[in-house]
Amino acid sequence: MAIDWLAERLPEDREAIRDAVSDLCSKYDREYWVRMDESGDYPQDFVDDLQRNGWLSMLIPAEYGGGGAVLTDAAVFLETINRWGGRGGDVHAQLYTMGAVLRFGSDEQKARWLPQIADGLRLQSMAVTEPDAGTDTTRIRTFAERQGDVYVVNGQKIWTSRVQQSDLLLLLCRTRKYEDVEKKTDGITVLLVDLREAIPSGQIIAEPIKVMSGHHTNQLTISNLVVPVENRIGEEDKGFRVIMSGLNAERILAASQYIGAGLWFIDRACEYAREREVFGRPIGMNQGIQFPLATAYANLRAASAIRWQAAELFAQGNEGGTEANIAKLLSSKAQYEAANAAMDTFGGAGLAVEYGIEAKFRQSRGPLIAPISTNLILAGIAHRELGLPKSF
Repeated sequence: MAIDWLAERLPEDREAIRDAVSDLCSKYDREYWVRMDESGDYPQDFVDDLQRNGWLSMLIPAEYGGGGAVLTDAAVFLETINRWGGRGGDVHAQLYTMGAVLRFGSDEQKARWLPQIADGLRLQSMAVTEPDAGTDTTRIRTFAERQGDVYVVNGQKIWTSRVQQSDLLLLLCRTRKYEDVEKKTDGITVLLVDLREAIPSGQIIAEPIKVMSGHHTNQLTISNLVVPVENRIGEEDKGFRVIMSGLNAERILAASQYIGAGLWFIDRACEYAREREVFGRPIGMNQGIQFPLATAYANLRAASAIRWQAAELFAQGNEGGTEANIAKLLSSKAQYEAANAAMDTFGGAGLAVEYGIEAKFRQSRGPLIAPISTNLILAGIAHRELGLPKSF
């Protein structure tokens, strides 16, 4: 599959990233990803290939053994994976989750953990959401009680991704109860948990949740989990900012994946529309085919522009929460629009597994509700940017 004809022009260094990632991704064809979808397997050989070539440590500073790249570089990396029909979501957390240690960890924590992560120690998992809290993160009840030099943690988490593919876990918990704080974002603390000890000992039990997109996610039961105080990232009771900084990076990188996937749909649909003939001519001549694809493409380009803006702000030290959320909003909607246009272009063939459209179509629906729902983004924009009364 050729993708150059729809590629945005990028600065030379980022073109080089796109070319190098394309070379790697071209080894994993459509049949490979169809097999992953049908089996539900994690694409471990693909992930190992990325790790061997240094892509999963690209955002770790060179002094700690990483690539020293910025978030904009990682955006190109993940967009390219999805542009080739891959699943950037299988690896994206390895890029941004370590940011909690990088931005808020002590010098000792950085020196201890970042070189190990750069060398392949897996930090793919972050436990935030709880069954009774949902998107109201301040309402979490998982509680960490300090007992001398350790915290003892009890609670539950849900939608915790890639636990089985992780060695470490970022855990968000309360160190003061919601009812006991004046500001609801206070009393929240971030702990770095070693899953290599916590799971075999039964302190964390992970129960896989089967979902329609092939995503690997779990419900966690946490029972008397012992975490050293030295594994706390940032200040006690002030962890909400630690986790939100990482979530802004997540939304920028997720937007990049959606843009790549949306362009994949358009690549495939246009290729098919040029070749498929009905009533004696290519279906691509019909404006009923052209206009939905052109509209989706325009919206993907618009989403891409705000994505680059958000990534640049983040790279400059400005978290750019509004821009990150808008990028996630626009890209998820544009990807789904492209998925629908592609399905209409393929018609009945789009339902056949061999074309790969139906699997990607299923995967395109989830981003409208997670991570962070469309409605929550809109409510935040209305409150913060338009000055309207807060609705939650």
